[in-house]
Amino acid sequence: MKSPYLITKEEILKIYKPVNQHAHKGTQGHGVIIAGSYGKIGAAVLASKSCLKSGCGLVTTFIPKCGYQILQISIPEVMTVTDENTNFITNIHLPLIPQAIGIGPGIGKELGTQKALFEFLRINKSPLVLDADALNIISENLSWLELVPEDTILTPHPKELERLIGKWNSEAEKFQKTIAFSEKYKVIIVMKGAPTFIINRTSVYQNTTGNAALATAGSGDTLTGILTSLLAQGYEAKYASKFGVYLHGLTADLALPKTGYESFIASDIIKNLGKAFLSLEV
Repeated sequence: MKSPYLITKEEILKIYKPVNQHAHKGTQGHGVIIAGSYGKIGAAVLASKSCLKSGCGLVTTFIPKCGYQILQISIPEVMTVTDENTNFITNIHLPLIPQAIGIGPGIGKELGTQKALFEFLRINKSPLVLDADALNIISENLSWLELVPEDTILTPHPKELERLIGKWNSEAEKFQKTIAFSEKYKVIIVMKGAPTFIINRTSVYQNTTGNAALATAGSGDTLTGILTSLLAQGYEAKYASKFGVYLHGLTADLALPKTGYESFIASDIIKNLGKAFLSLEV
């Protein structure tokens, strides 16, 4: 395999579009996060908050009923729509057509949720980020990927990747299989790890930010929020994926001197997004 392209600050500065001085919330994109189930509403909170904190003008979050108060109290800036079911998602009905949607964090694999995901994929036309349980459900129903918009971003961690592409015996085989998967389904794969790689058909990109502090619960949920936000703001998927992983990693690099590896948590990713953006303007 040829050497991957490096995602460096220089590269990101070519992608980054600073906010227009005349912008208002309606021009900054409306993102939707579909996430959470009983005991995992935190995933919806993390993804929604990181979506807002990455520059999205408006965020609507779709959750099961049990998360309503949690969302409204923990992130007053986010609008909340609930499923008719209390503990998990069974029927995704959105009151709008957003600029981008992130789906999967903490949704679980209940049969009702699987059916809801299929129906959603069948009718959705918005740019999409698929993560976590959405990927786990799809790994058992790969033909559903034919329903997703071209250049949908998938964000598997190693185990989720294995469920999607099958086991591999070497790093080379892992990349080979992931490239073949990306080509077949016309999707972009963010291969989370240390380092994180992005596979876009036969092009392979390696992120240069991030450290072991990111190995913490909820880290992937925040990445889903960041990627959804960038898509909603009008970044093309091929650029949003690079910019998103770069920012996500950069928050950990900036926070490390204060938190150390052990006490950095996913909320610190969100807390340091402002610094990450500011560092691009230097």
